[in-house]
Amino acid sequence: MRFIGNKEQLLNQIYSILKKEGVEGNSFFDFFSGTANVGKFFKKLGYQVYSSDILFFSYCLQKAYLENNQQPLFEKVDITIKEKQNHIFKNKFQEIIEFLNQIEPIKGFIYNNYAVGGTNKLKIPRMYFSDKNAQRIDAIRQQIEHWNKEGLLLEEEYFILLASLIESVGFYSNISGVYAAFQKKWDPRALKDFQIKPVEIIIGKYVGTTYNKDSLSLLNDIDANILYIDPPYNERQYAPNYHILETIARYDNPKITGITGMRDYKQQKSSFCNKSTALRDLDKIAKIAKYKYLLLSYNNEGIMPQEDIVSILKKYGSVKVVEFEYARFKSNSNGGSKTKKHIKEQLYILKKSEVN
Repeated sequence: MRFIGNKEQLLNQIYSILKKEGVEGNSFFDFFSGTANVGKFFKKLGYQVYSSDILFFSYCLQKAYLENNQQPLFEKVDITIKEKQNHIFKNKFQEIIEFLNQIEPIKGFIYNNYAVGGTNKLKIPRMYFSDKNAQRIDAIRQQIEHWNKEGLLLEEEYFILLASLIESVGFYSNISGVYAAFQKKWDPRALKDFQIKPVEIIIGKYVGTTYNKDSLSLLNDIDANILYIDPPYNERQYAPNYHILETIARYDNPKITGITGMRDYKQQKSSFCNKSTALRDLDKIAKIAKYKYLLLSYNNEGIMPQEDIVSILKKYGSVKVVEFEYARFKSNSNGGSKTKKHIKEQLYILKKSEVN
């Protein structure tokens, strides 16, 4: 998934640094989970993973990847696959996916609000999805919800299907990188026929524990060897950048406004998008949370200055900063940084003092 600050391409390097610096433990708390990619990585390595995010679509991904620890069986769902003789399925999950890819399109909330056909009376019709793909998303989302309300899905099966839909949507969205705006011309991939794809099922040593909460509310509840913090780096809130994924995940027919059809996100704002509150809450986390090592993943263009971060963390133990370059997220270029193709990842490693 294209996601601001996504660490998927950096995880091997980050892990190598942790090993080199002697960061040890078997439990890991991903404080701002986002795509759940960090949690997935450490679950595969055999860690007990805890994760949280205030966005519900992130929670769906966490539930599917981290908390689920077995292949879904979908024993209660009875389906008929058209032209089944042309398909070879390894398991029921693949049959379910093929069934969802064959159901008839429906004009639902996504079509009515984020496709040209449904918004052609607006001054600027919304071009997030082609008409056909928006209807396919609606049909699949409604089918998943129908199965769930009928009691035909186990909780983990419900979230596995939601995660599969959420992960698939980005491959057919008419956006540059985030959902804060749609493109005014059609991206070729947005015109391809929508297909839902199954998410990876990760069988780990431990079952993960996931939360759909403001992670700051969990400081006294989770005790992990490694506390990993990957907060927003600038003033742009994550919720409006991914509002359509949130709406598809919740499918709650929200009141929407503006050219982009934004849902209300005032209860999902991050304090790390403001310098003073970011530094305040970083101090709060470092002081109160239960951990042996705190890892802050940040970059050299973040709104929290390096000297301030180090000053705060040093109050609670020994601190080391490791930097390396990586390619910029293409929708994250702004101001005087537009021409820079690379930025520096900053990994702050705090080993907590025993007296704290």
